[in-house]
Amino acid sequence: MTKAPLSVAPGDIHVPRVRLMRLALQNFRNHAATALRLDGRHVCLYGANGAGKTNLLEAISMLGPGKGLRSAGLSEIVRKPPAGQAPPSSWAISADLREGDIDRKLSVALELDAEGRAKRTAKLDGANASQADLAELLRIIWLTPAMDRVFAGAAGDRRRFFDRQVLAHSPAHGPAAAAYEKAMRNRNALLEQDRPDPTWLDALEQKMAEAGAAMAVFRAQALARMQRAINERPEGFFPKADLSLEGSFERMAGEAPDLNAIETKLTAVLRANRGRDAAAGRALEGLHRSDLLVLHRPKNMAAAECSTGEQKALLIGLILANAQALFERDFAPNPLLLLDEAAAHLDSDRRAALYDELAALGGQAWLTGTDRNLFDAFGERAQRFAVSDGTVRED
Repeated sequence: MTKAPLSVAPGDIHVPRVRLMRLALQNFRNHAATALRLDGRHVCLYGANGAGKTNLLEAISMLGPGKGLRSAGLSEIVRKPPAGQAPPSSWAISADLREGDIDRKLSVALELDAEGRAKRTAKLDGANASQADLAELLRIIWLTPAMDRVFAGAAGDRRRFFDRQVLAHSPAHGPAAAAYEKAMRNRNALLEQDRPDPTWLDALEQKMAEAGAAMAVFRAQALARMQRAINERPEGFFPKADLSLEGSFERMAGEAPDLNAIETKLTAVLRANRGRDAAAGRALEGLHRSDLLVLHRPKNMAAAECSTGEQKALLIGLILANAQALFERDFAPNPLLLLDEAAAHLDSDRRAALYDELAALGGQAWLTGTDRNLFDAFGERAQRFAVSDGTVRED
């Protein structure tokens, strides 16, 4: 029996647009106690390097599921006070959001259990909230300087970049990927034994296949939506890209999202490869080997072969297209866009084009830069805040 595709028909659920109206940090990175009062417009943060601008974006990213834009350990985020002061034991983030005409309150914090182990807790409107609850309220997309060379880097970098985009479309992609990785690690360890238990291997490979099939469908669906959004974008300063996934299971999912067929194929591949995988010390085929291929359409050139400036423009175009794809899905909350130093290396025309596109999207974007004048072309469409040594002042 074929399992149902992992998607929801547009129009089944309607989620109004979400904007941050207040953001407060306590003992988070270099922010001892910071609060921003917002009016729903885009937000521009400017200040010297190390002032705490990116820390504010990281705090917003922690309001959604996952580890945030730096993938930092929970305890790493606690503020380090000046010498002689006792360090705080936890951090907290709180936000007021406007969901359509409804005001919501969201808070995320680090808590230590009785044995001193760190865990993240979340509350929505005063009640405990799960990672799934956060995902249904907010979809957060970010672009950081670390991503600038993603097209020229290793396949793993592109895969992680793309999986972050997929997660905004399908929050269940995160748990599926975690389950796949856990089962794969256990399988690798088992294959190191002289005589691994075949029954246990069967069970682990079945878990990998079930999670991997879901991942393949989520990736294929997100890729198709992003490509449609790219195709519908007007020609402009951010060139269009042609996207594809180098992975046989994603290709299967793109042709027909039949979970049973993908599971069966992946299970057969894993079983057939036991000997090779044992010799290599790792799984040689699977969802963890896929790659995102990006082609600069106007030049008909692989993104990896483009100039640094062209790669940056392609990357911004992909983020804008993914945001547009999410905006057009009635059942997905409109995302928050976090753009760290995105405008720093753009000329004035491209900066103005970026701000015009963000304004046209209709959501809320947060941008950082070292100089206030980087955001002049935004005009009255954005609030501006000066950031200095962990303090924030509205300009």
